Amino acid sequence: MTFHQHPTTYTKHVQLIVADLSRSTIFYENIIGLRILNQTPSIVNFTANGQDALLTIEQSTVKNSPVPNAAGLYHMAFLVPTKKELGTIFNHIHSSGYPFSGASDHKVSEALYLNDVDGNGIEIYYDRSPDQWNWQNGDVEMTVDPLNIESLVASAEETIWSGIPAGTVMGHIHLRVANLAEAETFYVQGLGFDIVNRYGTQAMFISSNGYHHHIALNVWGRPTVIDRNEHTLGLKSYSIVYPSDETRQKVVGQLQGIGATVSVQSDFVSAIDPSGIEVQMFVGKI
Repeated sequence: MTFHQHPTTYTKHVQLIVADLSRSTIFYENIIGLRILNQTPSIVNFTANGQDALLTIEQSTVKNSPVPNAAGLYHMAFLVPTKKELGTIFNHIHSSGYPFSGASDHKVSEALYLNDVDGNGIEIYYDRSPDQWNWQNGDVEMTVDPLNIESLVASAEETIWSGIPAGTVMGHIHLRVANLAEAETFYVQGLGFDIVNRYGTQAMFISSNGYHHHIALNVWGRPTVIDRNEHTLGLKSYSIVYPSDETRQKVVGQLQGIGATVSVQSDFVSAIDPSGIEVQMFVGKI
């Protein structure tokens, strides 16, 4: 998975605020197959390989409900190494009785979709070999075709489920934003990603180093910006990793140049996108 390591700029980790920590922990362990890396009474960090945190869930400090049509997470996408492993995951979730929300062949990948217990979108996918991706004038061709479930199931053979594969990474994140033009300024001119596909005025796909997308942005349903705080359910933040401190410092300058809110923390730099979504920028392994 060369698109999620040095020298590529890539997505790494997602942090969610959830309504019921125990309920969400059971879901991510038993249905998705993530493993607990460490936990406190209010926070659980999940891993695939036993070392790197892919997902953090945090208990909301007050009892509330998700804000309807808020800008934020559309889905987070767990990338597994092979079709066989995706087939094994399909068999496991299907046998559990937990519902899928969709399944698609995107030409560059095959993907399963479901929502967690709070309604947060999840994609689990594998990539076809990049030499099978079709590029035209800098745009990668992606489709939303029906997934061949029979082929996926056959690929799993008789593999016994043992949790999500250790090689799983946070392949990409898909966001709902309030204004696509403003998002483009922030993510392309600011964060430094390349546009690799547009769906008219409704969606945009961006990446680093020729990946089909590390981040997707859409305005479907006209999302609205909300005031976020420590008990707003849903996406709290997500992280991206830059190949060097020099690269990140260049990005900080670009963000400041477009008027973005940027703050330096002890081990990362935080920026807020035009829809109020926090992006945490790290260097190297996190």
